Amino acid sequence: MSIEPFIKSSDIKASLHFYGSILDFEVVQAPDPDPESVLSKYAFLKRGDGYIHISQHAVDGVFGNVIYVRVKDLHELYNVFRNNGLKVQEKSGITMEPVAQTWGMEEFSVADPDGNRITFGQRIAQ
Repeated sequence: MSIEPFIKSSDIKASLHFYGSILDFEVVQAPDPDPESVLSKYAFLKRGDGYIHISQHAVDGVFGNVIYVRVKDLHELYNVFRNNGLKVQEKSGITMEPVAQTWGMEEFSVADPDGNRITFGQRIAQ
């Protein structure tokens, strides 16, 4: 099974910058430059084996989504995001720095410009 979430966007260009330049997703399908095209408000991105859809269409999702992503090297990923300019801040950026949770996961969270939150987690070695 492969799950590909749709992430709601109010500004497709700002979302592409966040997910492409900051979170290092590769743009598979960029928005159509023709503003009349239905695809002008949609992008398809990938990172490793994961895919996401970014959509500015009214019917695609709601703002404030929460997505959980399990990763193999949490600290390496955190450092990549920080080196790409992601800052610790309440609205858009790192909303929770790496922390060992009582449920056996180490996690950190980021929020995109629209308040959609992605938490990255890695099982704590026992």
